[in-house]
Formats: sequence, structure tokens, C-alpha cells
Amino acid sequence: MEPSDMDLVRICAVAFAAVLAILSLLAGVITSICRAFPVKATDLPNPSAEEAVRQAVGETFPGCRMAEIREIKT
Repeated sequence: MEPSDMDLVRICAVAFAAVLAILSLLAGVITSICRAFPVKATDLPNPSAEEAVRQAVGETFPGCRMAEIREIKT
């Protein structure tokens, strides 16, 4: 038994609605987490400092590429 074209359209529509509902739920959860734990401007990385480190490493070790820079605040 093969499903008719309308059955396939309904299956796709239900799957699309389910994915949309799940993504909307996840967006709401992420929004609530961001509101509960706001990021301070002082906690954000300094782009000019990161670029200076990248250039220094590139000059010191040619062909080397920086993957990640972590700042440890004490």
C-alpha cells in the first residue's frame, strides 16, 4: 500500500509543525536562561587584545593558527 500524495503532504506538514514547535520551545528556554544570567560588558572578550595575540603568535610561529583564547580572571 502506497500513501497518496495528500497523505505525504500531511506527514510533511505535521513534521514541519513539530520541528517548529520544538525550536520555538528551545528559543524560549534559551531566552529565559539569558535573562536569568545576564552577561556583563566587562566579561566580554576584548577584540583588539585577541587580534594582537593572534598577530604575535603568527609572527613568532609562522603557519600556526590560533583556535581559542581564554582569559583567566582572578
